[in-house]
Amino acid sequence: MLVAMGNIGFGIDIGGSGIKGARVNMDDGEFVGERIKIRTPQPATPEAVAQTVAEIVRTAEWTAPVGITLPSVIRGQVAYSAANIDPAWIGTDVRELFDRHLDGREVSVLNDADAAGIAEVAFGDPRAREGSVMFLTFGTGIGSALLTDGKLFPNTELGHMMIGQKEAEDRASSAAKDRDGLSYKKWAKRVSRVLNEYERLLNPGVFIVGGGISRDHERWVPLLDVDTPVFPARLRNRAGIVGAAMAVTAHLAP
Repeated sequence: MLVAMGNIGFGIDIGGSGIKGARVNMDDGEFVGERIKIRTPQPATPEAVAQTVAEIVRTAEWTAPVGITLPSVIRGQVAYSAANIDPAWIGTDVRELFDRHLDGREVSVLNDADAAGIAEVAFGDPRAREGSVMFLTFGTGIGSALLTDGKLFPNTELGHMMIGQKEAEDRASSAAKDRDGLSYKKWAKRVSRVLNEYERLLNPGVFIVGGGISRDHERWVPLLDVDTPVFPARLRNRAGIVGAAMAVTAHLAP
């Protein structure tokens, strides 16, 4: 099916606030045409989200396989957690769900931060391919992907690590910045506290930071107080879609 479309894949990135999809050139990781975005339904139940995914695919007039990211631990195409989506996702057979809503076409579903991490390895900062790397996405939550020489250790959920009395993402996600009305300077102090704890426990060679707020990296990355070098992701907020397209193109089914 994919051959008929040329070397083009299609990825959908499901987030806590928006669901985004686009065609992706698998040679360079660039979008082909416009990205389609629809607000995540509330409550973000499996059926409601799958209907929105199907709407994006129809709008794009895409008829080939679809890669999909989810803010969840995914093992054997079953969701084992539900971060910033409805708890009804836990235990959901995501392959069956999306097969049913997408007319039985091939789908690959994987953790959203893992998708972003593998996309950065393939098409982003070359430092993502070397040594131990912690790739972090700052958005509704904090997503994490651990990489060693470009290889992924899947389904880490370090945004849920307790930092003091709160989870890391409750302290330092970009949603927490907006919720608490923080300046970049004050937010960077919170991010630094989280990164210092990751640094203490895991000793990565570099941090690479993505998510929508990485577009403004000049305003906060230089303010971080950590020993480990921190670099902005080159794919910014495109990485989840690109990684999803990569997964289905490679027939991956974590």
